[in-house]
Amino acid sequence: MKTITSRDNAQYKELVKLAGSQSARRKAGRTLLDGVHLCQSFLQLRGMPEQCVVSESALHNPEVMDIVGQLEAQRAHVLALPDALYNSISQVEHGVGVMFSIATPEREVTAPVSVSAVLLDGVQDPGNVGSILRSAAAAGVTQVYCSAGTAFCWSPKVLRAAMGAHFVLDIFENVDLADLVRNAKVQTLATSGYATQRLYDVDLRTPTAWLFGHEGQGVADDLLSMASHQVVIPHLGQVESLNVAACAAVCFFEQVRQNLT
Repeated sequence: MKTITSRDNAQYKELVKLAGSQSARRKAGRTLLDGVHLCQSFLQLRGMPEQCVVSESALHNPEVMDIVGQLEAQRAHVLALPDALYNSISQVEHGVGVMFSIATPEREVTAPVSVSAVLLDGVQDPGNVGSILRSAAAAGVTQVYCSAGTAFCWSPKVLRAAMGAHFVLDIFENVDLADLVRNAKVQTLATSGYATQRLYDVDLRTPTAWLFGHEGQGVADDLLSMASHQVVIPHLGQVESLNVAACAAVCFFEQVRQNLT
């Protein structure tokens, strides 16, 4: 374990950039997993991180020490920081004091969609994106495709909202969704408040590519016109529509329900 006490240290400056700048994360191809749960999930599902960073006070926490012990047994890089320095890079209020630096996967689309998947068209809120990823993983969906206008899936806010779902999903970013829908080998369902077909009237017992759109504008018109089905989720309350993350959860688990009955 190495200890850093100076804000002028080059390694610390790099961590500050990763914590505070999306462009820096994209340029470096790295991101930060902040918190015990994300770190434990990564260890269990993906293996060793590039680096582990802990606060000095966290070295008294049993869960953190279990993580550090696993890493040191594999001779992984562990960096200890005084609490003040650690708190300057952590975005988790009242966190435990452990984070991983990891490489962000970059995947290219090499084949048409042939299994149940999620297609995100300009979903901009990181919390919504993370919640959709979490619900998708819980429902057994394995692939996520994001347009260029969708929030960066590997940002700290999306990672925290997804609660480890990233590590069981294949995530593709900056995807041409029109080309993906055009060549899909499965049915594509787009949600729209103007649709006449109800979600519950569609046969979801076969693989389905779910298309969800921007929080305010919805799915782009060209993508809507290409989808196999445009569906609406009926609701009784006096509200215009569901939040996109709530809408996605209803869709995923209606598919689960149909496949279990």
